[in-house]
Amino acid sequence: MKLKQIAQALGIECDNDVEITALNTLKDSNEHELSFLENKKYVHDLSTTKAAAVFVKENFSNQVPKGTIALICEEPYIALAKASKFFAPNLVEKEGIEPVIGENTTILPNVYLGKNTKIGKSCTIMAGAFIGDDVQIGDNTVIYPNVSIYRDCKIGSDCIIHSGTVIGSDGFGFANDNGKYVKIYQNGNVIIGNDVEIGSNTSIDRAAFKSTIIEDGVRIDNLVHIAHNCKLGKGSILTGQVGLSGSTTLNQYVIMGGQSATAGHLEIAPFTTIAARGGVTKSIITPKKFWAGFPLMEHRTWLKLQGKIAMLLKK
Repeated sequence: MKLKQIAQALGIECDNDVEITALNTLKDSNEHELSFLENKKYVHDLSTTKAAAVFVKENFSNQVPKGTIALICEEPYIALAKASKFFAPNLVEKEGIEPVIGENTTILPNVYLGKNTKIGKSCTIMAGAFIGDDVQIGDNTVIYPNVSIYRDCKIGSDCIIHSGTVIGSDGFGFANDNGKYVKIYQNGNVIIGNDVEIGSNTSIDRAAFKSTIIEDGVRIDNLVHIAHNCKLGKGSILTGQVGLSGSTTLNQYVIMGGQSATAGHLEIAPFTTIAARGGVTKSIITPKKFWAGFPLMEHRTWLKLQGKIAMLLKK
């Protein structure tokens, strides 16, 4: 869309007709993308952004760099939410190339394959699976019954995805407009690497912008939730009922025990272990440590604390 068309639809003054192709973060935007600044903790990204235009409050408009257009509004987050609808892809493509299926691949009855879909060699797709438009699946991958893979997602080779898992469902994104929740359309995708196994009834949300990423060798148990724009590093392990909030980054070989969880927009160092029911509310920057409890503390400290509590009870 032309920028002035977007601005007009949102009631913002702008007569620039630069072509806008997508929405993106301040940090990752290019000269044909639209971004926003809502939280002042990201103001350092505003001064260096390469975005064509930015939704911004008036008090930050003087920090918009030269070459980027300031779209001044009272609520940039709400403006972004409303603009996201303009870039949402079709729910179902009615036109396109029929699925391309590699040799020795077995597809059982009642499988839906969308347009422009590519499935590699020696795969097995079991009954009731839904493979959306523009999905790519590598070689030797097994998709068990009733798995749903939404449009635009990419699955690597040698993967196993168990029954009932959903890959690419919408991330939980809403802007509160005076008590009315405005949907932020999740226009990214999910990218899963090679040699990944995902248990049953797990949900991996698509990104709001760009991709939710699961790197090679990851193991994910049943009933795990991975929110939008998360990144799981190589060889990470998530056990049952783990929950990751949006934009969490796990570096390589992180292990999270059952029912542990993270707050959003944080990073966990490589080779970190989080014990069952541990709650991570701040980034962990030191690698190779073992953590437990809520509030989170080193596992050894947590054990001592439990011992002292037990002694108090005996008294």
